[in-house]
Amino acid sequence: MVRLEGWERLRAKGGKVIEPRISGLGVYVPEKVMTNADWERLVDTSDEWIIQRTGIRERHVAAPEEVTSDLGVHAAKKAMDDARITAEEVDLLICATASPDTLLPSTACWMQPKLGLEGKPAFDLSAACSGFIYGLTVAGQFVRSGMYENVLVVGAELLTRVMDWQDRSICVLLGDGAGAAVVSPQGDRGRILGSKLHADGTYGELLWMPAGGTRMPATIETVEKRLHYYLMRGNELFKIAVKCMAEATGELLQELGMANEDIDWVIPHQANMRILQALAKRLRVSWERVVVNIQRYGNTSAASIPLAFREALDDGRIKKGDKILLVSFGGGLTWGALMIEW
Repeated sequence: MVRLEGWERLRAKGGKVIEPRISGLGVYVPEKVMTNADWERLVDTSDEWIIQRTGIRERHVAAPEEVTSDLGVHAAKKAMDDARITAEEVDLLICATASPDTLLPSTACWMQPKLGLEGKPAFDLSAACSGFIYGLTVAGQFVRSGMYENVLVVGAELLTRVMDWQDRSICVLLGDGAGAAVVSPQGDRGRILGSKLHADGTYGELLWMPAGGTRMPATIETVEKRLHYYLMRGNELFKIAVKCMAEATGELLQELGMANEDIDWVIPHQANMRILQALAKRLRVSWERVVVNIQRYGNTSAASIPLAFREALDDGRIKKGDKILLVSFGGGLTWGALMIEW
């Protein structure tokens, strides 16, 4: 990422620096709630085991008629209302998702007419659980360059359709939901100070969906072997996740000239309670400064950070001037950190 001072030299117009800001934030979760007790009736598990291993007590599940783009549209409309902009003022739509409506067209294109954005550029971004941070970073570059004024970033997931309901190691973890942000140069809040993004494809098979693409096209055999669902090697991911998120945060803090003590709030991807606790310890941030809502939503991948962010805003925890660290890790493997001054 280009340092902010570089952009100051490159994009200053009339002495004014173009700074990307989160000018609006909206979220949506389906109405249906599935508790651990519900899972006890479906697979060999227990409420106690799920809570001890993950911290999750319940998660939201989309209605049969809902698809990923529907969840994203609900969140996007709320973000636009929060930013006080209309569809005519949106210049670009980016949808981060690991559970698209279809492989073709993109989920962003399915969302576009539902939002009244016909003719506007729209594309999907595939970075799994890191998708929202990746999306905010990409949007920020469009705004900094002056190419677009208002970029709508959506993290939408309908993971309960792409998980194996017979695999107790992963099915109890996932939930459905969406979050969206408007990134623009306007406003007096949500200034994006910088970000650090990383990926390492050599670990791709730690969290992946084997079949359905060109590597393993759909056949009767792939369906019978249940290869069209996510597979995860959780124990191996745990150590890598904590290490990578902490290192990305350190890189970002160094670039911004900040220290761990300068972080007011950490909003991590809600993957697993034990990962969140280990990350807080690694970052030397008190647990009270970590925004956690995994117990109510489970792992919602690209939607988890905006869901937690909106909750912390609504209950008044986040104050003007607070430094907020968004940090995530997901399949790919991908990870990243992004700092916001509210």
